Amino acid sequence: MSETPPSLSVLIPFYNEAGNILPLIDEVHAALAGLDYQIVCVNDASSDATGEELRKAREGSPDRITLLTHIERRGKSAALFTGLRSCRGEWVQLLDGDGQNDPADTRRVYDTHILAGHAPGLGIICGRRTSRNDSGFKWLQSRIANGVRRFCLRDTATDTGCGFKLIRRRAFEDLPYFAAMHRFLPALIKRAGWDVLETPVTDRERVHGVSKYGFLGRLGAGVIDLAGMIWLVRRGGYGVAEEWRDPRQRP
Repeated sequence: MSETPPSLSVLIPFYNEAGNILPLIDEVHAALAGLDYQIVCVNDASSDATGEELRKAREGSPDRITLLTHIERRGKSAALFTGLRSCRGEWVQLLDGDGQNDPADTRRVYDTHILAGHAPGLGIICGRRTSRNDSGFKWLQSRIANGVRRFCLRDTATDTGCGFKLIRRRAFEDLPYFAAMHRFLPALIKRAGWDVLETPVTDRERVHGVSKYGFLGRLGAGVIDLAGMIWLVRRGGYGVAEEWRDPRQRP
């Protein structure tokens, strides 16, 4: 990879996603053809063939792919922050490792909102799934959780469970880290002084593997995390100077 930073970094966390990896990486390459990009893959201590498949993907594109492997499982938020340290692009595209996010949406959103010009204060573009390939029960869970979170945090986001998020790297680096903070990225970005945009994206069926999130675990952790986020948001955000070209630019 050249010394010049790429325009876009694609950051993908994986945990036990054998069978999904190589097709997803191939799709990313195809969707971003013609762009200067990198792919950062984080293996969160998988116990299946995920590591082997990621090494094979990297061997096929050593100039594009960075591979990082957790020595112990730490969860999605930790994987994202591990990967962020290796992201060099001005914008970072988050995709889930299960293949349900469509890389074609990455190219469309990047071309439409970034290459075509965007507000200097834009910090994150969040995907909003136009259809759901989950069960009716999971859809209901998501609707209720999003409604409660939106009421409490006033973040205006309607589908924070969607893994598709395009984030300005500078805004990402400003965020505080805590476990499961990936569920609150729009609220955290907004608190940091950036603008939040939402756009419709495709939600595809999972081909291999199973979901890593159970109802009771998500409910218990979600209530605790939401209480912490309410405290954090109500304690105020960053100061913004009118002389800055964008909300978080240092003079």
